[in-house]
Amino acid sequence: MVPYLALLLSAVLALVDQLLKLLVKAELAPIGELPLLDGVLHLTYVENRGMAFGMMQGQKWLLIWVTALVLLVLIAGIIMGKIRKPATLFTTAVIIGGGIGNLIDRVYRGYVIDYIDFRVINFAVFNFADICVTCGTAVLLVILFVEMLREGKNPGQTGKKH
Repeated sequence: MVPYLALLLSAVLALVDQLLKLLVKAELAPIGELPLLDGVLHLTYVENRGMAFGMMQGQKWLLIWVTALVLLVLIAGIIMGKIRKPATLFTTAVIIGGGIGNLIDRVYRGYVIDYIDFRVINFAVFNFADICVTCGTAVLLVILFVEMLREGKNPGQTGKKH
């Protein structure tokens, strides 16, 4: 994947996230909740002023600066050619797209719109951008772990000889 295509993918994912949130704000916010599979999957309108699981409530500016810094590092890594392998580029682009989607919410709304309410496991309400960041990070970690194994490095090894 060409670096600029990765960044284009990030922009498209952020746009999809924002379009979904506009739809949720217009259609779901007035009713609050819509069961898709009763007791299993609901669409529930939530204004999240913190981060995952309600942590760091009211820390808007800290979350904005930390997110912006992480995104800048990832984008710079792509532009400078530090992130080159197609799978790594793709997963990094997905993480960036989700990060930008939630960053836009925090900057312009003061909160992140969450709406996916998976009730089977009593999980926190989340959104498309959260899926991008979480799945992108999980896949990236697997890729890095596999690369370490291929290079003959023990992921649990600290580098010290025993």
